[in-house]
Formats: sequence, C-alpha cells, structure tokens
Amino acid sequence: MRKPWIVGVVVGFLLLGACGDPASGPESAPPPVPQAARTSPSPTIHQRPAATPEAEPAVEPGTAAPAKRPTVLYLGDSLAMENQKVLGGLLREELDARYTSAPYSGTTLCDYLEGTGEKSLVPPKDKAAALVRSLRPDFVVLQFWGNAWDYTWCMDGITHDKARDKYFARYTADARRLTDQIAGAAGGPDRPKVVWVLQGPDPITPDRVRGVNQVYERQADASGDLVADAGKAVSPASARYTWTQHLPCTAYEREHPQYCTQPGSGRTALHLDDDYLHFCLAPTTPESRPCPVRSPGITRMGLAITQAIAAATS
Repeated sequence: MRKPWIVGVVVGFLLLGACGDPASGPESAPPPVPQAARTSPSPTIHQRPAATPEAEPAVEPGTAAPAKRPTVLYLGDSLAMENQKVLGGLLREELDARYTSAPYSGTTLCDYLEGTGEKSLVPPKDKAAALVRSLRPDFVVLQFWGNAWDYTWCMDGITHDKARDKYFARYTADARRLTDQIAGAAGGPDRPKVVWVLQGPDPITPDRVRGVNQVYERQADASGDLVADAGKAVSPASARYTWTQHLPCTAYEREHPQYCTQPGSGRTALHLDDDYLHFCLAPTTPESRPCPVRSPGITRMGLAITQAIAAATS
C-alpha cells in the first residue's frame, strides 16, 4: 500500500482525473438497468438512472416512505460523481424520491455560484440556482471535499497550504453565498432544504477536513438547513478524523460477502491502495463516470445522506 505522503504528490490527478475530466460529457451507456428502476432522462447531462446491479445499495429496505414524495438535487465534486448512482438508487428505493444529479469533478462551492463566469468548471445551466429554478427540489444535497489546491479557478488561487485563514474565510463566504442563491432561486418562502454532507478523514491535512465540516455545520445552523454526517460512516468508531483504508464490516456486509471485501478478517476496504481520497473500488479512468462496482464506502455514505433526508421528511 502506498503511504499517504506518497499519494499526496498525485492528488492533482485524483481531483481532476480520478473520476474523469470535469469538462467531459456523459459517460458511455451504462449496463442495462432493471425496468422497474428506469426513470425519465434528466434535463442535466449528469443525471443517472437508479443503481445498476453492480452498485446495488448494501442496506436492507425498511425506511418508512414519506407522506410526500421528495425531489432531491445532488451537486458536488468527484466524490459526488462516483456516488451518484448509489445515492439515487437508495433515495428512490427508500423514499420514492425524484432525483437529479449534476456533479463535476474537481469543483468546489464557488463553481456552482452564478456570476463566476469563465472562471467556473460548471456551465451556467448546471449552476445550483439555475437547477433550483428549473427543478423546484425539496432538498439540495451538497457534497464537496473542499478543494485545497491551486486548481479550481474561482478560488482565485487561495489554497489551504499557503493561506489557511483565507481558505476557510473564502469557503465560509462561498457557503453563505451558495445558500443565499439557492434560497433566492426558489422565489418564495418554501425554499429547498440544503443538506451539507460532512466529509471523511484526510490523511494529509486532517485538520483541514475538520475545518471544512465546521463551515458546513455553522452554515446549516445559521440558515436552518441540514447536515448528513457521511464522513462518520467511513471513519473508525472511536476516531472520527483518523483515516483508514479498512473498517470492520457491518452486519449486512458480513452477511453479503460481496460487500465485506475481506471476509476472513471481518473487514472491508474503503479505498484502493493508490487512492486515499475516493471510495470507488474500480480503477480510475480519464472519463467522468459513476462508480461501476460495489464499493462499501460509497454505500455507507449514500445511506447516511438518505437517512438525513428521511428524517427531515418524516
């Protein structure tokens, strides 16, 4: 296994290429989806159908369906790119949700702000406010690991390693602006709830992710929105911000060997040996794509997000 400090030298590739080129179009046709799981295409280029057999949710059904069928919009970076099919499958299965996803690899909060122009990796039609105006969602789920390197143009070169205070100040301001734009796009008091997804451990700069999560929690508190602690589901039970490649299998994973990747030891893999950031257990490709294989870390995070939305709709 590569040590985290070695992996750090290729982090630019991970953010930009691990889940594909952020400017690339839709991936090639996915494997066939069962008829019951098929849905109408999304108006955005990144809509994905329900999870394929290779990405079935590793949870037993049982969440009570809400009285109202929620509409959910999922935005984010490469983590959202790889998570989107599994999350969509969980939301449809457990909550009968209407679901649209529009993630772009390599992005951060400012990329989804209207007014960023050519400095953004997200085209105008897929900005958060534009999608809220067209889709009228009940929930907008935001999953951003927190781009800490000098790539995302709209961050104006502000990076965690060179300007820690400016990085968090900018991230805080962008979280507030993005919330305001989402609320304004709703055009009335019944704006969508923003669901801030808390991130898992970072082995290179562990305090950075802690700080990013605090930004999300403060913003959710200030605006009456929600958090989904998906990062806790991929962290050791006794060490929320300690990175690990493997965790003990859950009861469901032990009963289903395809999800418990090391059944003899009772542990399962969250990351590939050479990628400490992403949770997809398939090799990376140059083209953007949802994760094509069962990956316990992705399922655990998807379930945490689904449960947060279910709690808000009950």
